[in-house]
Amino acid sequence: MAARIAPLEQPGEQIQSLYAFIKSQFGKVPNMMQTMAHSPALLEGYLAFRGALDKGVLPEVVRQQIALFVSQENGCEYCISAHTLIGRHAGLSRQQVELARRGQSSDPKQQAILNLARNILDWRGDVSADQFVAAQAAGLNDAEIVEVVGHVALTTLTNYFNQLAHPVLDFPRVSTSLPAAVA
Repeated sequence: MAARIAPLEQPGEQIQSLYAFIKSQFGKVPNMMQTMAHSPALLEGYLAFRGALDKGVLPEVVRQQIALFVSQENGCEYCISAHTLIGRHAGLSRQQVELARRGQSSDPKQQAILNLARNILDWRGDVSADQFVAAQAAGLNDAEIVEVVGHVALTTLTNYFNQLAHPVLDFPRVSTSLPAAVA
């Protein structure tokens, strides 16, 4: 599929410095970020939000599980593809990646986080008292709960951006279709 919005062709000095930072993190500047660069404010905001959450209490594996699940729910092939690769580098097995896309984990605390993410998505943040208490009863503290909201929001931002802009996929393609359930 052709991009609706092409990557920025003539990045200015401000964007060039952001690209240098991105290359140091990813080894390249992904097409999504090159497309976001049409608005330095959006690219800077995305990088700042992502960078702040990367320093939070949720481990990388859990952050990737949330991203995989939210991207699957939002039908974003670009993000599913990117987070499958990133998640594998973070230590998720192929089976854990597939389970995360389904909102599942064999780890009880990770499952509680994915359940909370599902409830946030399903109820647009307005989770019930029972759903909130269930997250707490599963051992999630306030910092973890609020960061789940942040990761759902960050992933939704990139999902919606990619659904609108259609950047050319520059990660190994992973279909939004899930195979039969994992045993």
